[in-house]
Amino acid sequence: MKPGLAATLAASPATKATPIQWRHVVILGGLGAFGPLAIDMYLPSLPDVSRDLGASMSITQLTLSATILGLSLGQVVAGPLSDALGRKRPLLVGVGLFILLSLLCIVAPSMSVLIPLRFFQGVVGAAGIALALAIASDIYTGVSLARTYALLLMITGVAPIIAPVIGGQILNFISWRGIFGGIAIIAAIFFLASLFGLEESLPREKRQPLGFGPTFAAFRTLLGDRRFVGYALSVGLAFACPIVYVSVSPFVLQNLYGLSPQLFSLLFSLSALGLISSAQLSNWLAGKVTPRKLLTVGIVLNVAGGVGMFLAVISGLGLVGVLVSFLLITASMGLIVPNATTLALSNTTTAGSASALLGVIQFTTGAVAGPLVGLAGTGTAIPMTATIAGFGVATALSFVFLTRTESTDVLAQESPAPF
Repeated sequence: MKPGLAATLAASPATKATPIQWRHVVILGGLGAFGPLAIDMYLPSLPDVSRDLGASMSITQLTLSATILGLSLGQVVAGPLSDALGRKRPLLVGVGLFILLSLLCIVAPSMSVLIPLRFFQGVVGAAGIALALAIASDIYTGVSLARTYALLLMITGVAPIIAPVIGGQILNFISWRGIFGGIAIIAAIFFLASLFGLEESLPREKRQPLGFGPTFAAFRTLLGDRRFVGYALSVGLAFACPIVYVSVSPFVLQNLYGLSPQLFSLLFSLSALGLISSAQLSNWLAGKVTPRKLLTVGIVLNVAGGVGMFLAVISGLGLVGVLVSFLLITASMGLIVPNATTLALSNTTTAGSASALLGVIQFTTGAVAGPLVGLAGTGTAIPMTATIAGFGVATALSFVFLTRTESTDVLAQESPAPF
């Protein structure tokens, strides 16, 4: 583990934050959006996929869960590889394979083929998510890093707004298979941007040995750090709330509340404005308010949204209550993700492995919970909302009992980064 931020800043009280380059923000934000791109652009088509391939709702949901699980497990590979080989080569290989698997999804003849293709699409797409965070951690520190994460989240937050709308519009002209063509085209753009617009950010002298031993040693060290685990669970359990909603809501809102795929896409996109707004707020407040305080506000919003959604359903408030509560949940993520990630990664020398472990915790919980909720059926929204409320409460408990406050307030003492 590297020296804490407190010691670093104490030795140099006049430390200035590294200027943030917009080139990094746009490219890394786009790479980090591979998860929402692969998931949200596909959402409006779920009922059509179910009918076209003759599968039940719970089986069709596996095409989502397989992608989310792949995004989780793929980071375990991409992160440690990048610690040993550098960031750029694993990134380009991952994005290139993501394009290939997206094209193969177009011709999938059955669920038995589509589900594993979606899993491997997630595995290779995970390189974009894990390595975007690791590259940012290589280049920036302190307040600059917190602001960069907030800006990356804003870019990533555009994906849930645009992706479902694009997916819904594609369905007006072509079948669900055309959605994967769109995903491949977008991925190809960011492959070229990464190839020509990103430099190698991890010098050879800072790379770690390649092999299972060093990888497991890095994971063991991270999992033995109570603060890291606490902040990682704060991200992971909170992230499970929108993942469960994403997995189940297309069936609940379209079948139970009668929304068309296009209206569902529009409403889902509008809710993502909460994520972008709160991420911008987190960026603006970085250096003025400590990350821990911003994280606390985000967790309170997350619990309020989850519990509010459950109460809206059981009290009969219906669709409006569900949508307003989900807006609170998406807004909470703009405060939780950048600040919990900053606090988790601020004290490690293996940013790739740490980013990977964050991703595993972040995606796995929701990937497992989504299909289990789906098994309860879509005749009522109670299973979905009760699960979301439970994850919100678990997030708060993890934060309160596992994290500590020492050395975290120092992040607010750096001078704000110029643009």
